[in-house]
Amino acid sequence: MIALTRFITAAKTSWIVLITGLAATAALFIAAGYQSADAAPPVGLPDSAESVQAAALLEEFADDDSTSGLLVFGRESGELSENDLEAIADRTEALADLSIDGFLPPPSVSDDGTTALVVLPLAIEDRVSGQAERAAEIRAIAADGLPSGIEVWFTGAEGFSVDIAAVFEGANFVLLSITALVVALLLIVTYRSPVLWIVPLAVVGIADFIAGIAARLVAESLGITLDGSVTGILSVLVFGAGTNYALLLIARYRDELRLHLDRREAMAIALRGASPAIIASGSTVALALATLLFGELSGNRSLGLAGAVGIIVAMAYALLVLPAALVIFGRWIFWPIIPRYGSPDAISRSPWGKLGRAVSKRPLVVAIIGFAALGAMATGLTTTNVGLSQNDRFIVKPEAVLGQERLAEAFSAGSSAPASVVVPVGDLDDVLDGIVDVEGVVDARPGAANDDIAQIVVVLDADPESERAFEIIAELRLALDDLGDGTALVGGIDAEGLDLRDAQARDQGLVIPLILVLVLAVLVLLLRALVAPLLLLVAVVASYFSAVGIGSIIFATVFGFPGLDTTVLLFSFLFLVALGVDYSIFLVTRAKEEVPLLGTSEGMIRALAATGGVITSAGILLAAVFAVLGVLPLIALTQIGVIVCIGVLIDTLLVRTVIVPAMTFLAKDRFWWPRRPELTDAEAAARGANGQAERMPESLETAPVDGDRVTAAVP
Repeated sequence: MIALTRFITAAKTSWIVLITGLAATAALFIAAGYQSADAAPPVGLPDSAESVQAAALLEEFADDDSTSGLLVFGRESGELSENDLEAIADRTEALADLSIDGFLPPPSVSDDGTTALVVLPLAIEDRVSGQAERAAEIRAIAADGLPSGIEVWFTGAEGFSVDIAAVFEGANFVLLSITALVVALLLIVTYRSPVLWIVPLAVVGIADFIAGIAARLVAESLGITLDGSVTGILSVLVFGAGTNYALLLIARYRDELRLHLDRREAMAIALRGASPAIIASGSTVALALATLLFGELSGNRSLGLAGAVGIIVAMAYALLVLPAALVIFGRWIFWPIIPRYGSPDAISRSPWGKLGRAVSKRPLVVAIIGFAALGAMATGLTTTNVGLSQNDRFIVKPEAVLGQERLAEAFSAGSSAPASVVVPVGDLDDVLDGIVDVEGVVDARPGAANDDIAQIVVVLDADPESERAFEIIAELRLALDDLGDGTALVGGIDAEGLDLRDAQARDQGLVIPLILVLVLAVLVLLLRALVAPLLLLVAVVASYFSAVGIGSIIFATVFGFPGLDTTVLLFSFLFLVALGVDYSIFLVTRAKEEVPLLGTSEGMIRALAATGGVITSAGILLAAVFAVLGVLPLIALTQIGVIVCIGVLIDTLLVRTVIVPAMTFLAKDRFWWPRRPELTDAEAAARGANGQAERMPESLETAPVDGDRVTAAVP
């Protein structure tokens, strides 16, 4: 470790490290190139899902894979006139060339005469850009020459796919721009320097760029698709985690510059001191993300893979490229607050140290109040609803949702997305008679058939992908077990949505325990203790429940969201536990360094004083970065961003600042059990340690001079 840190920071070799890093970055870019995500998000269900099996059987009735779009015509109020209907029929004929069959049936008109519906069968298009181009052409043809006052909405499966894709059109650029701006502003505020922030921001920006390329290459080799939502979250992860690592390293470097005249020696020592915490932190996050690879849903697996690769890249750039880049510049890069050699110890005067000493006087009371506060915040969980219908996924309603709502008003709510029941052809009549008796089924009619199987088209009395639609599908599947030979399968959008929800619940039940086990294992290996890791894990999990509780209240009262998306709980848990425990790692690893000199209690106070400022800055920065997800008009991403933002702030300002120190003061030397600290609290007290010990700078006579200007007197 010593040889490596010297190689990274030495005058002759730091240039080699920096140039090698930049050359490797350029080589990867040239070899692989940069490509924006242009793949539509896959359904993600495994082949064993009933809706997937039904869809596979229904492919026998079509020459090629197909999807469909719905065009909804209507006036703001009143019925459609004969002239209106003739114009709509003309538009239908003009759209026939875009149909997969080259033919479109005449429009269906609602019973109240207010709405006309055109079903447009389309070929499957995997490229997001191809879907958008085709949708634009359909909309242009459908609206051309319509009488004044008639509106047209493009909805259905294809309409929703296009509108969801539109959310992420340019998402990487928007997220990256806003994220970079937020990070730059917070770095300027943190360092109070007009120069220093440029170096970490540039390094993290390059890391994000390379992480996107590396994640794509790894995903392609494993047959995994990365869509716009995954690459957007990847940038947030890399910027958030990478900047946190940079803050920790630079803070330690600044402390060491006060103690060492040679800035390269200061960086080498800072790197050795910060590396264990950064490696443990990055490993925790990467392993936690990798647990998603065990999930059933391909969307979860793609996020897990991309996120793990991104964190590894961010960690590598923070430990290799950043220190090499920083030591090239002199102390002046911290201007105007330059850390002078021999200047007074800022740690001993830290307000965080004073807070830690205050907590140490009544740790039990503080711990009780702290956990009571977390419990109070978590009460919002009692009113949390999980699950959003297809129409409720957008903050600003797109055209597909408006069209779907118009359909629900004029036709049966589920007519735009009927379920498809696949039965043996010999059971068709028996199953058809039984289906109409299921509560919530509005209509059931025979569809396509061959010598082996037959399709039954079932219209439900519920909005697509609503909780009521899922209940009807579940009841329908139960009823089909007793009809015919019991092998009938239910497919369609609602059946697919129900299978997705159930698969997400199974992934959640598998991944969350895995995350807890992995985080605990990393903490045990890092701290070589059992009690401390368990206490840290309890605290960070408690902050997760508090964040979800507060978030649920905010979503219901401020945003008016009807509930949480099914992906929110798993992803929020993953990000909060993996990233939230980072700050406890930064704190406790520093305490572990101080214990041999000061004992457990004074060592924790000193660690809190040393890391309080940087951890608070890192937490605020990470919270702000995740809050940037709210700029996209998709409720799931907004909810994840808000919950993680709240959770990180809770973990930074309450858990790490108050609760973890209080638990340490209560446990005392047992905090490190079964390992015995090198200096116990009793031994520290006997030596008269008071927690204010100051490390003295090396003497000018023995210190190597690196050309930095020295203005402080030698103590």
